[in-house]
Amino acid sequence: MTHIDNGTIHYRDELVRKLIHLFSLSIPVIYYFIPKQTAVIILASLTILALIIDGGRFISKSFAKLFYKLFGFLLRRHELDNEKKNLTGATYVLLSALICVLIFPKVIFVTAFTILIISDSMAALIGRKYGKRKFLRKSFEGTLSFFISASVVVFFTPKVGNFPMEYVIGFAAAFIGAIVENISFGYADDNLTIPLSTGFTMWLLYLIIFPNLELVLLNVPR
Repeated sequence: MTHIDNGTIHYRDELVRKLIHLFSLSIPVIYYFIPKQTAVIILASLTILALIIDGGRFISKSFAKLFYKLFGFLLRRHELDNEKKNLTGATYVLLSALICVLIFPKVIFVTAFTILIISDSMAALIGRKYGKRKFLRKSFEGTLSFFISASVVVFFTPKVGNFPMEYVIGFAAAFIGAIVENISFGYADDNLTIPLSTGFTMWLLYLIIFPNLELVLLNVPR
């Protein structure tokens, strides 16, 4: 079957992009150990800085020249569109982290955001390199790699009480995240849609399966 490749940058540059993306794992790791209020202050500051830098390239031609000289090889086609003025993936990651920290209990955020970082990277790299079978808007191989890697993440991220059904909740969220990552292509930035969809899926299932469980009472530092 025909090889499926939805990438708009060279695969080598995609590797660099995803390596940088993996550094974002520091967000759920650090948040695991610090209070929510501290995390919000840090993320809000970084998000504002990223928005200023990102927006600066659309305002100043000299700044844009320097920005693209340094980072242009990592940007996808839609991120280079001066008419639409799309934010970069890095800015979306910080914005997404800030929104999700504000919305979700810590136990849900850590899992949902770790899935974003790990599984989005796996889907992109595997899908571009080995994707041959079309599934929805991307490749079956990429979507499957997302689900498998997200399921692995579920085994290692914090739980409220290590109840068996918590893993089922995580696997369900991994499945939803895989589908959302696939269909978000061309419509919305998956740095936002993935953690929001997985987070709300987990939260809803926790409310249904454990209606009396206090999700804020986590067995992790707050």
